[in-house]
Amino acid sequence: MLGIRRISTNRRWWHKKKNWLFFVIFLFLVYVRISKGAFYKDFYYFISKPFWPGQFQKEIVLNSIDQEYLIKLNLLKKDNLRLRRILSLKESSNDEHISAAVISRKTGSWWRQIILNKGSKDGVEIGNIVIGPGGLLGIVKNTSLFTSSVTLITSPESKLGVWVDRIQTNGLLVGLGDDYPSLILYSEDADIKVGDFVSSSPASTLLPPNIPIGIVQSIDETLKSKKTAKILLLAKPQVIDWVQILEVNI
Repeated sequence: MLGIRRISTNRRWWHKKKNWLFFVIFLFLVYVRISKGAFYKDFYYFISKPFWPGQFQKEIVLNSIDQEYLIKLNLLKKDNLRLRRILSLKESSNDEHISAAVISRKTGSWWRQIILNKGSKDGVEIGNIVIGPGGLLGIVKNTSLFTSSVTLITSPESKLGVWVDRIQTNGLLVGLGDDYPSLILYSEDADIKVGDFVSSSPASTLLPPNIPIGIVQSIDETLKSKKTAKILLLAKPQVIDWVQILEVNI
């Protein structure tokens, strides 16, 4: 009889422990859901730290900024700062950059994004612009304490106002989930040509003006109400290891 009581007591203890274990797991899953994976990203930050790209690659990226300046020389449109302040459009300073390493990337899947090793503790905020060698990469979608997730301009979530300088025309750049976002011009008379430079629009409410984006690779003129074109991006998210986060002020 004593042995049976001991077994019964042990079982009750084990069931209580098991219930508490399930309860703790449930709370952890709720936390992960509410924080949108911030815990996972911060954990990945620490375990991936030994494998981050080295200083040599960072110097290559910083030197490639010269390429951006050469492209910007071809942009004839100059921003009117006074008018942008009146219209409450976003503007930025070239000195307000945060250098960050790419510690994870999903550039071959439909939902295209990269994760950086800088987060809210470094001053990164949702809506910050991310640029790499050549030009625009994407926009910060969310942050954790140590990391930030960037939605690339190739993602179907991305829709940005852009500028074709040669013909002085605004357009819409839409990500399609592949390496070539689509430029939409809502004018059948737009004289767009292969090789035209595309940059961020001076009228954009999301981006600073004159950030290089890409060049027109091919044009589809089959639609009567608009023209569409495939854009070859100047910045290659699938090979870039270091980026700059641009702090944007309203």
